[in-house]
Amino acid sequence: MDVCVVEMNHSAADVNQKKSVEITKDKNGISQAILRNPRGASARVSLHGGQVLSWKNERDEELLFTSNKANFKPPAAVRGGIPICFPQFGNRGSLEQHGFARNRTWIIEDNPPPLQSFADSSSSDKAAFIDLLLKPSDDDLKIWPHSFEFRLRVLLSVDGYLTLISRIRNVNCKPFSFSFAYHTYFSVSDISEVRVEGLETLDYLDNLCNRERFTEQGDALTFESEVDRVYLSSSDAVAVFDHEKKRTFVIKKEGLPDIVVWNPWEKKSRVITDFGDEEYKQMLCVDAANIEKPITLKPGEEWTGRVELSVTASI
Repeated sequence: MDVCVVEMNHSAADVNQKKSVEITKDKNGISQAILRNPRGASARVSLHGGQVLSWKNERDEELLFTSNKANFKPPAAVRGGIPICFPQFGNRGSLEQHGFARNRTWIIEDNPPPLQSFADSSSSDKAAFIDLLLKPSDDDLKIWPHSFEFRLRVLLSVDGYLTLISRIRNVNCKPFSFSFAYHTYFSVSDISEVRVEGLETLDYLDNLCNRERFTEQGDALTFESEVDRVYLSSSDAVAVFDHEKKRTFVIKKEGLPDIVVWNPWEKKSRVITDFGDEEYKQMLCVDAANIEKPITLKPGEEWTGRVELSVTASI
């Protein structure tokens, strides 16, 4: 594997930043950015899909799930990590499932326009971050005829928090609409020992019942069978408790009102070609998303969505 320190041209305070970001290539020749913080936590981001493939704490424990059967060779999306779902989530119309952003090659952007919001989350000189950019190809414009600039900042804080900030700008001459999700695969000990809090009393669309609308009745969501739901207008923080590993993931979000919860369970796992038959036990997707009410941008407008992931010890 080739390794080099990335020479980024960010302003002033980035001597420490340069030391904390490396560019590598995987066995397929795909460039990846390795982010490290001073305490030993790390994150790995592939330029194929702008996808976070790994997030480890300071004890080198992997926090994201990736299937043992995942295909890392383009143009396939990798089963696991945090795929970026844009310009749609799901499988509707002529676009491929979950859109095309997760299947395209992104570039490193050395001098992105300044963030107009969320500035505090990237101001620490001890944070490691990478800025990526995606623009539509001619082929993309044939299937989705809208010009855009998609900027993604992936940031690993000194505390080990993982933050993703997406900015999508309409550089078209007409409005366009899209849906979006950070399709986050959390690594869990045993799905039967996991609960999700922060969804109580919310309405949700059940994809197992033709998107029929229901209201969550429980104090916490637990798992005994397949779940595929879009929780609507959720709070800005949701927690995933893993009782066996005694740790809690906290998902904080801005600009993303919905939460997707997905586990394929046993039957569906057997028909997903890049997913092991028993791997449903070790994963849970909890996605910060905007699905029910698509985002519409007028020419020149920009949308920003942010998710911050953290993990703490729990009793």
